[in-house]
Amino acid sequence: MVRYSSSIDMRHMRYFVAVVTHHSFRRAAAELNVSQPPLTRQIQQLEEILGVRLLERNSRGITLTAAGESFYADARNILALVDQGATRANAIGQGQMGRIDVGVFGSAIFDVIPRIVLAFREQFPDVEVSLHTMSREEQVKALIERRIDVGFNRFFNDYPGLFWQTIASQRMLAAIPTEHPLAARASLSLSDLNQQPIIFYPPIERPGGFSNFLLRMLHERSVSVHIAQNVEDVITAISLVSSGLGIALGVDSVRNLNIPGVTYVSFDEQDAATFDLCLIHRADDHMPMLEEFVRTARAVGQGTAETSKLS
Repeated sequence: MVRYSSSIDMRHMRYFVAVVTHHSFRRAAAELNVSQPPLTRQIQQLEEILGVRLLERNSRGITLTAAGESFYADARNILALVDQGATRANAIGQGQMGRIDVGVFGSAIFDVIPRIVLAFREQFPDVEVSLHTMSREEQVKALIERRIDVGFNRFFNDYPGLFWQTIASQRMLAAIPTEHPLAARASLSLSDLNQQPIIFYPPIERPGGFSNFLLRMLHERSVSVHIAQNVEDVITAISLVSSGLGIALGVDSVRNLNIPGVTYVSFDEQDAATFDLCLIHRADDHMPMLEEFVRTARAVGQGTAETSKLS
């Protein structure tokens, strides 16, 4: 089988398609901004490479041979694919097309993260954002193994080769069974939780994280609580609150979990703790798409902070 790809170049196809499209060498030359003789030589050279005639000249202009009709259709498709490939490569290089994999966990999925994803998609509709539910430890491992591009969680520490930054901060609140006496309070102090059954998430056996921070904070204030249950995530915790099992502590965004039988109460200013939502990614990853995503996350996080101040 004869291989023509090493002899036929893009100019051959572009010039040939222009001549056929305009039914004229003169008009094609004007469009291509070349003189007519070089254009004619390119078509002749193409026919010599293929060993067949592609065009027939007559008093009415030009007509295609059967071989010419076949080559014209293929040449148009090839040129369109090349243009499409170049456009896609440029868009990906500019961070406007492709896919970004995001690790998520916790209450931020009810507020901040959806707004970040929505704002990013509005700017870059051709970029697919794929969310993966992962714990903090799973996110770190997935980043190192390059299975995700960015992660969202709280209480990140320094990890070799990874960079993290605070995106937003949220105030702590309590999710209380509606029939519980504390649910009628306008606000709470930490001392109000003394001897109360608390539902912790994630399990306190895991080092670091939200549950262990809460335990340390309560201990520092000499507040003794009863561990009613250890659960994996906030949805399970709030669901158990609705059943009357105990109280769960969380951040402002859990208010979006409108579960019957649960009342959300904020803490007094002296006991108002805030928790940072952090974004983490590989320190050596300078992919334009990722940089745009991080920029969007910062902007949305800043907006969240301003809204929190106003409220």
